[in-house]
Amino acid sequence: MSDSRSSLPTLMVGAIGVVFGDIGTSVLYTVKEVFGSGHVQFTPGNVYGVLSLIFWTLTIVVSVKYVALVLRADNNGEGGLVAMLTLASGAVADKPVLRRRMLLVGIFGTCLFYGDGVITPAITTLGAMEGLQVFSPALGDYVIELTLLVLLALFLVQKKGTAGIGRFFGPVMLLWFAVIALLGVLQIWHHPQVLWAVLPIHAFKFALHAPGVTFIILGAVVLCVTGCEALYADMGHFGRRPIRLAWFWIAMPALVLNYFGQGALLLARGKAVVDNPFFHLAPAWVTLPLVVLATAAAVIASQALISGAFSVTKQVIQLGFLPHLKMDHTSVRNLGQIYMPLVNWGLFAMIVLAVAMFRSSNNLAAAYGIAVTTDMLITTVLTFFVVRYAWKMSLVLTLAVTGLFLTVDLLFWSSNLLKLLHGGWFPLAIAGTVFMLMITWRDGLELLRRALQATALTLEDFLESLFVAPPTRVEGTAVFLCADPAIVPNALLHNLKHNKVLHEQNLFVSVHQHEVPWIGMEKRVQIEALGHDCWRVVLHYGFKNDPDLPKALGLLAGRGVNLDPMSTSYFLSRHIVAPGLATGLAPWREKLFAYMHHSATAAAEYLNLPSNAVVELGSKVEI
Repeated sequence: MSDSRSSLPTLMVGAIGVVFGDIGTSVLYTVKEVFGSGHVQFTPGNVYGVLSLIFWTLTIVVSVKYVALVLRADNNGEGGLVAMLTLASGAVADKPVLRRRMLLVGIFGTCLFYGDGVITPAITTLGAMEGLQVFSPALGDYVIELTLLVLLALFLVQKKGTAGIGRFFGPVMLLWFAVIALLGVLQIWHHPQVLWAVLPIHAFKFALHAPGVTFIILGAVVLCVTGCEALYADMGHFGRRPIRLAWFWIAMPALVLNYFGQGALLLARGKAVVDNPFFHLAPAWVTLPLVVLATAAAVIASQALISGAFSVTKQVIQLGFLPHLKMDHTSVRNLGQIYMPLVNWGLFAMIVLAVAMFRSSNNLAAAYGIAVTTDMLITTVLTFFVVRYAWKMSLVLTLAVTGLFLTVDLLFWSSNLLKLLHGGWFPLAIAGTVFMLMITWRDGLELLRRALQATALTLEDFLESLFVAPPTRVEGTAVFLCADPAIVPNALLHNLKHNKVLHEQNLFVSVHQHEVPWIGMEKRVQIEALGHDCWRVVLHYGFKNDPDLPKALGLLAGRGVNLDPMSTSYFLSRHIVAPGLATGLAPWREKLFAYMHHSATAAAEYLNLPSNAVVELGSKVEI
């Protein structure tokens, strides 16, 4: 959540540094991709038409759809596809079939974020480094190596956290937007008539004159709005108003001026600059500093995607779609700053593969659009359900509001399908793989729960029989972690079997993850007395909360439970999962789930338990 004590200008600068890094670097490759494709001839009418398409794409998709509409769909102040998914699914809770399908679509959209997290660092850093070819063609042989070196350095510093370098993001991106605006103005000064491209008539003329070409180049035009999802995803950090003001006052004017400046340059010099119109905007002596600034902007854009990947992974773990992964908090003041080694180096490996396979920003542009437009399409679909069922708008008004955006998204999406075999498959393959892992984990957990329930003992009945002839009680408190609060945890059975004792106090604790971003401390703990100094405790967390079990149990003070950290022991059960038969899962998915369950990090680390927490090995469970 944004800090209410922060001033509006401070929040705007922060938003510029984090929210607009991706869309701010789209000027590096959008115009180059449109005219470099060879589909558009260098005529004044075509230049005006393309610029008009870019301007109105920014206006309709970003200004109207995301800034004016989607930012209104906050989930307790939070944004992003996961927040909208939970908001939309909650609005149709009385329609279980629709809700299940919506969850699948929304989770796939979340998986596309990982594809975006691979393509964005690769294309932005490559696009920046390719400016070296303009400065000196001989340096073109080192673009790939320098790109990978910059990206390696970026991923190496992730474990240090973003707190140190984050404060520089805003000023650097402010400088970036000022520079690209100035470069655009210098070219527009010589050809001010290019400003007439703001009139939509030029886009209509271009589309009517060459509808086939227009449809094809929409797949490149949409690159100007890459990163627009970040406006919504980071709403919780900065607030709706700072993001809106930063867009209309800084980001959009600078982007439009630069795009129109590139158009003016094309009108003046045509094919001579089509290889990289952005870097040709600057005089030769400025090219090298511009490459350095562009690389810094690309790193910032990449950082936002990497940090976002950590955050999204944490959220889907909270929702039960991934196993608990090793997660380090890199800041003692901001719990949202986390580092996940597996996600970090997994992304880097895929980025190296992408750079090695595609080798240029032009080639990567073909892979980029499909992920972006699919995410845009899914956002529009979810927005329909939010507007219709959460906001209770009329069906006619809802269709009118979302129908325009759906039409635009479908045009961009279908255009990008033409590039499916030329690279568009790559982010879809990444998303599909992650989606398969998520669905397998969710389905496997459900099968595991059913298998355990089939042989489980009811907690109340077990305790009643246990205290007929109670075992020896020892000092201290035992905290037993259990997935289902109604059944006996295996860790208790093992403790009684091997140690033949029971602690003075026994807490049977389960964690309930909710489909809301935050749950306050006043609603964190639910406790039920079971007699004989035994309690059932349920802890409630939202998908953006950081689970901390000892801290949450500290809230029980004064409610009949007194916890002494020095005499409290934590017990967790861990089962050996083996594939069974006739479970409803394909055999390879059963084996995959068993492997994921075996490899998952112990919940002790995830729940911030002491390092001496006891992990009891449970029985072998077939699913």
